[in-house]
Amino acid sequence: MVGPYRGLFSTPGVKGFVISGFVGRMPMSMLGIGIVLLIEALTGSYGMAGAVAATVNVSYAIAAPLMGRLVDRFGQARVIVPLVITHGAALAALMLCAEFGAPTWTLFLTGLVVGAAAVPLGSLVRARWSHLLAGSSRLHTAFSFESVADEVIFVAGPALVTALATMVNPFAGLIVTLVCTVVGTLAFAMQRGTEPPVRVGERHAGSPITIPGIILISCVFLAMGAVFGSVDVITIAYAEEHGVKPAAGLLLASVAAGSMVSGLWYGVRHWKISLRSRFVRALAVFAVGLTPIALIGDVRVMAVALFLAGLAISPTIITGYSLIERLVPPALLTEGMSWVSTAIGFGVAIGAWAGGRLTDEFGASSAYAFSFGCAVLAAVIGIAGSTSLRAPVASPKS
Repeated sequence: MVGPYRGLFSTPGVKGFVISGFVGRMPMSMLGIGIVLLIEALTGSYGMAGAVAATVNVSYAIAAPLMGRLVDRFGQARVIVPLVITHGAALAALMLCAEFGAPTWTLFLTGLVVGAAAVPLGSLVRARWSHLLAGSSRLHTAFSFESVADEVIFVAGPALVTALATMVNPFAGLIVTLVCTVVGTLAFAMQRGTEPPVRVGERHAGSPITIPGIILISCVFLAMGAVFGSVDVITIAYAEEHGVKPAAGLLLASVAAGSMVSGLWYGVRHWKISLRSRFVRALAVFAVGLTPIALIGDVRVMAVALFLAGLAISPTIITGYSLIERLVPPALLTEGMSWVSTAIGFGVAIGAWAGGRLTDEFGASSAYAFSFGCAVLAAVIGIAGSTSLRAPVASPKS
């Protein structure tokens, strides 16, 4: 299984952007949970914690396509360096506001800047792979590798930030998040040899979001993001209800572990069925896999159920990115991939807010029904609109 992945690193410069990109996006699994844990520790309300986390995600979702367009126009390094410095300063300000009991609105204001200045490194890393491996069958393996890397992040990140916030200090998780973000992103920006060139002569006036297939994929990932955001908040409360709050990170890591295993398997297979078929089948499995979580009252059984629920995540995301790579003109690729970040960001914001409110009102176990409903919605949207994904599959690159 390792062989196909090992071959990816023969290209000069790849190791540098992969390692720095991994460190820089490690906080993507830590930031929201770290904010929830910090605000809940200070206010005692999961609703308030979810609202602040939702603010971060909404502002990120709005800003991501603009950032993608700027990157396509000016290059990665010129855009992300000032952004990550702003992001780091805003996150430090949020923690200081929380520490010194500043008015509640300051948490939302600083959270707004934290999200707006966040760098979607996952999209930038995939854009580099697309530049280096354009037209090659190895691009499927590269996207699979990045999905596996994301899941490693989502296995380690929640457990790390939860342990730091609950066993060391409520601020400790966000401090580590801040350091990883700034150091990793700046190191990534320094890897200029693999940076995609600015395609000045190939710019298009339109936006990728006007392409029907991109609209469909974005709607699917919006619903999936709501699953991710709600599960994050609800699972923390679920663990607390069962008297094992520090285990929340391990429960969340179970979801990522399932996705990581399926991503490794998916990346080494030579598929004969179309990308469209893979996409809709993965969505159906995703919905079915989430069915049991609202019915489980034992933490150990829940860990297994969350692992099984995560098995369809990587195949869905890998296939979604592959479809975008085929649908979007090269000059707009970063922006096209950023719409995935936007869709997931909005979804996570909705899910975090709804999950917090429903948990406060009805308890964690009942609130999981919202997560399941969003998974079903993602599957229905993807299957109903899948005809818009047929054209790129039939392209010469397939």
